[in-house]
Amino acid sequence: MKIRLAHKKDIKKIAKIYSDARAFMQSSGNKNQWINGYPDISLIEEDIENDRLYLLEDGTDILAVFVYFFGEDATYKKIYEGKWLNDKKYGVIHRIAVAENAHGKGVSAICFDFAFKKCANLKIDTHKDNIPMQKALLKFGFKYCGIIYLENGSDRLAYQKAEN
Repeated sequence: MKIRLAHKKDIKKIAKIYSDARAFMQSSGNKNQWINGYPDISLIEEDIENDRLYLLEDGTDILAVFVYFFGEDATYKKIYEGKWLNDKKYGVIHRIAVAENAHGKGVSAICFDFAFKKCANLKIDTHKDNIPMQKALLKFGFKYCGIIYLENGSDRLAYQKAEN
């Protein structure tokens, strides 16, 4: 398995993984995250153009897709009902999705590990109804830190993993 930056030629496969992820969220009780076609093709293209969309591949199969970048995320400036583990510079993971045929195979941990090796201070958030992601984050060693608010006002559970 290898992780690489996504390219425009990958968009169709990426869109399919995100579509399947939306269906999985709906079926697992998470009916309010990634609605109305989010993330859409224009956001996928923007992530590719900004060299922040990564793919986990096994041969020619894409097993997961995720955004990783190093730098500040505006929605992480204020945290409520808790606090971040530290105020150091950090990496961010967003929009992680695992292909249907890769569920339960530890794929998200491979993506988290890749990002943690790039920056040993990571932040991520998820919807309160996304129980599978919350479990994956805790299993990989992320700590729940509090609540953040997206630009549209929606709340998210905020997590951080930092090297001791």
